[in-house]
Amino acid sequence: MNHKVQPLKCRDKWLHFDDPVIMGVINLTEDSFYSGSRIVETDAIITRMKEMEAAGAEVIDLGAMSSRPGAAISSPERELELLMPVLQDLPADLDVIVSIDTIHSKVARGCLDKGAHIINDITAGHFDEKMVPTVVENEAAFIAMHMRGMPEDMKSKTQYEKGVSAEVLSYLINRIRKLRSAGLLDLVIDPGFGFAKTIGQNFRLLKDLSSFNVLDCPLLVGISRKSMIWKTLEISPDEALNGTTAVHMLALNNGADILRVHDVKEATECVKIWKSYSEPDDL
Repeated sequence: MNHKVQPLKCRDKWLHFDDPVIMGVINLTEDSFYSGSRIVETDAIITRMKEMEAAGAEVIDLGAMSSRPGAAISSPERELELLMPVLQDLPADLDVIVSIDTIHSKVARGCLDKGAHIINDITAGHFDEKMVPTVVENEAAFIAMHMRGMPEDMKSKTQYEKGVSAEVLSYLINRIRKLRSAGLLDLVIDPGFGFAKTIGQNFRLLKDLSSFNVLDCPLLVGISRKSMIWKTLEISPDEALNGTTAVHMLALNNGADILRVHDVKEATECVKIWKSYSEPDDL
């Protein structure tokens, strides 16, 4: 690894960072930007989770809300309606850390009660004032992401007077301080690729990614099949796997600890190649 971070306590499980970690993404809503990640039937979701684990995912991120640009905020009731059947039916032999992508404390509490380990909040706890106390109370880990506005209006909030990397870093420094003072110790930070950033700003953020190592938290990169890739290549999200792999390699080389991905097998292979490159055994 480019830098060392401490293991992350995720309730009754530990996440270690001897090697970069793969987080698989499953969207339980029909509104996700990438059709390949959408699954709505409970049995199919659990099958996909098993496949992701077998392919190398240590964490699986379940989301019942869409955070694509322009998406409206979903209700906690609808999210729970989609998530609860999956969490209730998880087989005992599924040995992964379960992350829940939500901004609602009601959803977080319901999912933590069913055994989830991490809450992934695109607002870093800003949207719902009960979110942080809920996570602290349950001793869960928390992913804090940078975003301006909300998905429905974030595309209009891309002006960064001091530069995108400097302002995102400053925001995360301040947010980590507040979250730790509230009792949240097991934190992951996410610079928020695609959230209130232009294509050029996303690539600048990627180039400057190593600067976020000063935060002394695991660094998550969620860049899989995003528009910075497929718009640059003038293709569709469905065609963006090759570009995603190229960007993942750059992210790993610049200090990413966690890759949040749609394609687990390919990301796992990317990590293996990166590790052989960064730590060559030439004896």
